[in-house]
Amino acid sequence: MHLRPPAPPPGAAALAPPSGAAAVPDSHGLNLWRADPVLQRLAGLYLPPDLLAHLAPHLDRLGGLAGGPLDTLAAAADRNPPVLHSRNRRGEDAQSIEYHPAYREMERIAFGEYGLAALSHRGGVLGWDAPMPPAAKYLLTYLLVQAEFGLCCPVSMTDSLTRTLRKFGGPALVARYLPALTSQDLDTLHQGAMFMTEQGAGSDIAATVVTAAPQADGSWALSGDKWFCSNPDADLAMVLARREGGPPGLRGVSLFLLPRILPDGRPNRYRIQRLKAKLGTRSMASGEIRLEGATAWLVGEPEAGFRQMADMVNNSRLSNGVRAAGLMRRAATEALFIAHRRVAFGRRLVEMPLMRRQLLKLLLPAEQARSMVFQAAEALRRADAGEEGAYALLRILTPLLKFRACRDARKVTGDAMEVRGGCGYIEEWSDARLLRDAHLGSIWEGTSNIVALDVLRAAQREGSLPVLQRHVLELLGNAGALPEAPAALERALALAAQAQERPELARQAASALYHLTSAAALAWEAGQLGLPERLALARLVLRHRVLPRDPLAPGTPETEAELAPLLADPGQGAGAVA
Repeated sequence: MHLRPPAPPPGAAALAPPSGAAAVPDSHGLNLWRADPVLQRLAGLYLPPDLLAHLAPHLDRLGGLAGGPLDTLAAAADRNPPVLHSRNRRGEDAQSIEYHPAYREMERIAFGEYGLAALSHRGGVLGWDAPMPPAAKYLLTYLLVQAEFGLCCPVSMTDSLTRTLRKFGGPALVARYLPALTSQDLDTLHQGAMFMTEQGAGSDIAATVVTAAPQADGSWALSGDKWFCSNPDADLAMVLARREGGPPGLRGVSLFLLPRILPDGRPNRYRIQRLKAKLGTRSMASGEIRLEGATAWLVGEPEAGFRQMADMVNNSRLSNGVRAAGLMRRAATEALFIAHRRVAFGRRLVEMPLMRRQLLKLLLPAEQARSMVFQAAEALRRADAGEEGAYALLRILTPLLKFRACRDARKVTGDAMEVRGGCGYIEEWSDARLLRDAHLGSIWEGTSNIVALDVLRAAQREGSLPVLQRHVLELLGNAGALPEAPAALERALALAAQAQERPELARQAASALYHLTSAAALAWEAGQLGLPERLALARLVLRHRVLPRDPLAPGTPETEAELAPLLADPGQGAGAVA
């Protein structure tokens, strides 16, 4: 990537700083919805017009909150992580987790005001009379996560648990807990969690050793340790456990719903052993759980526990991809804001060719990820509607997004920190928190290796490769805009097929499929919205991520007119919302 900005006037180094320049630019108070006009255009492409019109004021307000008050709350909660109390002041054995008031206020906004865990499951949220499609939920999440990442984990798990319970749970269990899971009243809300990870098992679910013993009343008693449980004091958790007397391997592992408080009001029989000291997501509690004959109810078929839990995990993986995309956008917005205001050697940073190139390197993966977010959201909507082939498409788009976007977020947040310089390394700014949180996505709900292999699993079990091929070719149309893409797609599909026999190729194949799918999506969006810069991005994806090139050759000059809109000042006309 090589850009040629306008040459500075002679003697520019001696000029006074331009109007609006700042030694330490501070974006606090920026409305992150108004600062991102491309997101507004994309929302119009992927959402029904009447729903978008209804959501517009809510999106505008959330953008203002995310760039100001929510960002302040997130910083306070990050500095004041949760504390586990094992006894109350009377000396009774009564466990509780103390959260900072800033975290509680963010819960009120996310679960209560915006109903992010409920809006996919019932009408009435934000005044809309029906459940909203995934694109609406992920659009709101995309804005919220630009301020706060940690809370989005309990929000996602509550939403995903509700989905899994509705899909596989018995009618009585659904009737008992669905209203509380979808409540916007924090006094009646039941938050969700999933307790899967064990020290010896990790991603190897067949190695699960927590046991489940049947009880006379039809419930089960769970015993054993779960090693990493986020939102450990959640009201409800989905738990994987091995049935006593069941067959070995995955067939012996079942899915259970574990309440924190039993229906008769007694606390259930499990303890939080300790909370984890984490690199990121410090605002939200993660802990170790010891199940001591805890009462739980079987969910779905006894021998299909892993398959049913996979539904919840895949939903959480998609949410992880959304959050990674949001982190990248916030990092890019910060970098652009600084580059337009920081002056060095008599010029704004954004006027310097090397800085413009580096900004584009931040924006390219960020734009790829959010196009893939909307593509996956649309596939989820179609799959839930029962459209033929949609589930197979969703099954491969989800791990592709989770694998690549979460890895890209680690680099984008780190590189964006450099634009702020030394201040970026200081915890008073958002950069360090974004970087720490970005490392979560590549680990939780499956490490990169596990998720890349899941791409192959989707190809094997769901026949996803030909479905993905058709989808990408439909996005490309006659391929006139990206003439190299169809042939490259054929090679990527062949690589993915070869990886079935050579799993060491899984990551290479997953990256290739992601880049080609995102390039096709960007080109399709360019045609639908009349945005030539998105087609330029698609061409950059092919040139720098897919096609062969000489690493020692000078970069190919790009057209300034096509790419200039990407480098626009996000603070131009994007003030805070009252």
